[in-house]
Parts: sequence; C-alpha cells; structure tokens
Amino acid sequence: MTTRRAADSETAPATGSRERSNKALDAFIAAKAEIDTMLERLKALSDDHFETHPDEIHWGHVGTLQHYAGLLRQITDSAFKEGEHAA
Repeated sequence: MTTRRAADSETAPATGSRERSNKALDAFIAAKAEIDTMLERLKALSDDHFETHPDEIHWGHVGTLQHYAGLLRQITDSAFKEGEHAA
C-alpha cells in the first residue's frame, strides 16, 4: 500500500492568505494594547476620584461622570450584547 504525502501547498494556506492573517493578528494585538492602555489610565483616574476632592464636588463633576458612564455603557453594551445590542 502506497501512502501519498500531501504537498505543502495542500496543507498550508496560500502565502497571501497567511500574510493577511498575520497582518490581521498584528492589528488585533495593537488594538487590544490600545484598549488595555486606556483602561489602565481610566482605572488610575477613578482610583484618584477623577482628580477631585470631596469638599470640591459640584454638579458639573456629576454630569461629567454621568457622561463618561454613558460612553462606557455604549462600549459594554456592544461588547456584551446588552442594551440596544441585545439579541
């Protein structure tokens, strides 16, 4: 019995396809790193109470945080398929 060995071209994706996949992976990793950096900065700002002091809080601060929360809600709703993005 003779066993046929598959040629490289039959088992590996085409070179162009592989290059596109590698570029997509690189772009994905770069976008994830950008998001991770933004999240770390937001966490640090939150840990510092958004650079406010309890004696200085006014309704402008409340409005700003509500605005931030709304923007973040749009992201989390999209990421977790909730809110208007729910199935």
